[in-house]
Amino acid sequence: MQFRDLHRQYEAMKAEIDEALLKTVSKGAFILGDTVAELEQHLADYVGVKHCITCANGTDALRMTLVALGIGKGDAVFVPDFTFFATAEAVAVVGATPIFVDVCVDDFNIDVDDLSEKITYVKSHTDLRPAAVIAVDLFGQPADFTDLELLCKGLNLHLIEDGAQGFGGSIGDRKACSFGDIGTTSFFPAKPLGCYGDGGALFTDNDDWAALLRSLRVHGKGADKYDNIRIGLNSRLDTIQAAVLQVKLRHFDDELKAVQHIADKYNNLLRGKVTLPIVPPAVTSSYAQYTIQTDSRDALQARLKAAGIPSAVYYPRTMSQQAAFASIAFLQQPCPVSERLTQTVLSLPMHPYLTDQEIETITSAI
Repeated sequence: MQFRDLHRQYEAMKAEIDEALLKTVSKGAFILGDTVAELEQHLADYVGVKHCITCANGTDALRMTLVALGIGKGDAVFVPDFTFFATAEAVAVVGATPIFVDVCVDDFNIDVDDLSEKITYVKSHTDLRPAAVIAVDLFGQPADFTDLELLCKGLNLHLIEDGAQGFGGSIGDRKACSFGDIGTTSFFPAKPLGCYGDGGALFTDNDDWAALLRSLRVHGKGADKYDNIRIGLNSRLDTIQAAVLQVKLRHFDDELKAVQHIADKYNNLLRGKVTLPIVPPAVTSSYAQYTIQTDSRDALQARLKAAGIPSAVYYPRTMSQQAAFASIAFLQQPCPVSERLTQTVLSLPMHPYLTDQEIETITSAI
């Protein structure tokens, strides 16, 4: 797509957002309300589930999910070793113990074979009760939920989808955030569907969990906000963010097509030069990041910086290497793929409004 077309498309969406913000401010309703309720219905329809419950951020979405599923002290929750800190942090906050699982070198997502081995290890070597798996849709690509759902069902484990980076991705006809018992996502500005601040959401087909989650996000309310029947959180999506998301959701499929074009162009221009991300034929990635691998990562990043091209390392250390989890290191088994990825991954510029000329400049530098 030419720069002029990209600029026109962006300006049209920006004008819609500005109008929506002015309308929201003029109403004077800033927390929850009709705008949030309408957004939740549109998001549920988009994902293909019965319920969407918005909240303040993606981390709260994970925490609320664990509380709703009754997970706490004495429970083991299996999470990828290669992911953002919030995935494991939410587990620790509710008193459960995160157990770190290695990832697949091709798509960066949780390795189902290693997960099975880690579950067996926890059962035979610890007093923890295997309770749940949190599978992350890293960099925009859904995890292997076909095998994950079979494994978790057979072992009577809850399956949670951390779709913070995956919203808009799919496996066949099923959208990201529709997998497992409860799916979660984030609307942080850098995410595929981002707002103008923090925001998050949960998705489920279960009526009871949905009702519980709506209570948890408003201080555990019952009939009204002064009837508190459980300990909850203060985790509501503000109406301004909902207004932004309403507009951006209308343009979202066009943006997904644009990032797919950019990823295809990256693939064609970089094939044989670096290790490319692998997306299976039946899977669609929303490309929260376009992440390559190279043994010369640090030198390449320095070269790109000298050329004025931004890049980022997601992530420079694994979860099991974080100081916050040093006290449970004795419970963890090796995750060699995750450890290697911290030395080789590099994420290139990726957003729907990159021009072909910009992509060629980036790939030429590589």
